[in-house]
Amino acid sequence: MGSGHLRRAAATVGAIIIAGLLSVSSPAQNGVTIVFPNRPPELLELLDRGRQMELRQRWGDALSHYEDALRLFPDDRALQQRFAVARAHYDLARRYADASFHRSVEQLSAAQALDLYAQVLLKIQTHYVDSPEWKTLVDSGTANLEIALNAPVFVQRNVPDSRIATIDGFLTELRRTMAGLAVTNRGEARQAVAVAARLAQEKLAIVPTAVVFEYLCGATNALDPYSAYLTPDQLNEVYAQIEGNFVGLGVELKAHNSALRIVRVIPGSPAEQSGIKAGDLIVAVDGRPLQPLSTEEAANLLRGEEGTLVQVSVVTPGQKPREVIVRRRRVEVPSIDQASIIDPQHGIAYLRLVCFQKGTGRDLDAALWRLHRAGMRILIVDVRNNPGGVLTSAVEAADRFIDRGLIVSTRGRSLQEDYTYSAHSEGTWRVPLVVLIDQNSASAAEIFAGAIRDHRRGTVVGVRSFGKGSVQGIFPLEGCAAGLRLTTAKFYSPSGRPYSGSGVEPDIAVHFAAKPSQAAIEPTGDADAILAAGLQAARSQLQLGRR
Repeated sequence: MGSGHLRRAAATVGAIIIAGLLSVSSPAQNGVTIVFPNRPPELLELLDRGRQMELRQRWGDALSHYEDALRLFPDDRALQQRFAVARAHYDLARRYADASFHRSVEQLSAAQALDLYAQVLLKIQTHYVDSPEWKTLVDSGTANLEIALNAPVFVQRNVPDSRIATIDGFLTELRRTMAGLAVTNRGEARQAVAVAARLAQEKLAIVPTAVVFEYLCGATNALDPYSAYLTPDQLNEVYAQIEGNFVGLGVELKAHNSALRIVRVIPGSPAEQSGIKAGDLIVAVDGRPLQPLSTEEAANLLRGEEGTLVQVSVVTPGQKPREVIVRRRRVEVPSIDQASIIDPQHGIAYLRLVCFQKGTGRDLDAALWRLHRAGMRILIVDVRNNPGGVLTSAVEAADRFIDRGLIVSTRGRSLQEDYTYSAHSEGTWRVPLVVLIDQNSASAAEIFAGAIRDHRRGTVVGVRSFGKGSVQGIFPLEGCAAGLRLTTAKFYSPSGRPYSGSGVEPDIAVHFAAKPSQAAIEPTGDADAILAAGLQAARSQLQLGRR
């Protein structure tokens, strides 16, 4: 998740991703080996592992894999290209598993779709953090269409059987035609896409609206990893996440082989009441096995209207499968999923912030007062695996512990995106702090941890955070129920450091022999090295305070 201005309901959702340049190259096929000369063995291994995922069409896994690889080798061109290809395939699969997207394609005429494309370009020109290069955006749309025309999910829906054999010839003609067009402004970009749509209709009998949407999504994806077109359903999910509620089962899911693994069960949710626990696997929905489906298609089976029933086949590791019937309902998602005294002898309290949304300030106040009444003398705030959320909510959280000075500043291409957010002395908690971070602490979570660190308000423990330092705004699109997520500014720590690419360095670094798990780390047991280091730091602070 990202962060954004609450005044225009800004946030990001979905996987956190790292920049890559869109490419139309494909993974090695038919026994052909891709050669990457002059690269270290570790990088070659990462590229080969990603290639294997691509060959198996595991685009979600490939996207996550390349994201992690780019954190180790951020400047490698081949990784950037493979990441971009994986993202294009993954987004394509998501769109074509989304009923609201299909409705948009069916309801909009070619002219209306081109008007929507022009509207998106205008918002990019007005709000995007950098000046757009119109030719690049159109070329990225052409690359996106080429990927779509090599993907069964697109071809089966849009290309008549009689025209499939002519796809390669069409792509050759498309590249030649688009290369000859001058694109120096928004108007010429719209005209170029109109030419591509007409050519696709003539040669492949594709509905022009479907082609325009590929150019639209290619343009937004080319801006940066966080900007994207949002289908109507995706836009609603963004707003639900900002508000902290949604209709569903109340689970956080992650792909696991041919199933969906339950990463987290929201307290009080239908899933919890039905006996579903973190670590369980969902292998079928309403009798339909998940094995042949993409992750997005499988997750879509769990969605539905409030009050409807869904039957899920659940496997708890080591036990026999069981059938569970769950009624979908509106679920309130708390910003805090644990707040307790974990060391009564020393009065050490633990509070886990899982996201930053509109109700975070309220949830934090309530938790702090409960912990205070329970005897809190020092507080550990855990923002590991916290992907971010609403920028102003992160500011409010930091303001609970910092009494004066800058919390974060944002800088954009236009002056209206330049903001400074400062602390207020009223309502400040003086309790000593320890903040836990990891490689999945991102965006708004980094704003919180970075402010605590720069003001020397507490001790930051863990591993370097993700390094996402940009603000996204959510912009509804006129004439349809869809929206646009655009990077509008970059944010900086109180000391003026950019977060992008560098993240927050902990005061006390915890080193692992192997890469820590991507899954949420529960604050129990001796295996949690970061929490153990946080507890040690908390006890040391208390001892120093008594001297």
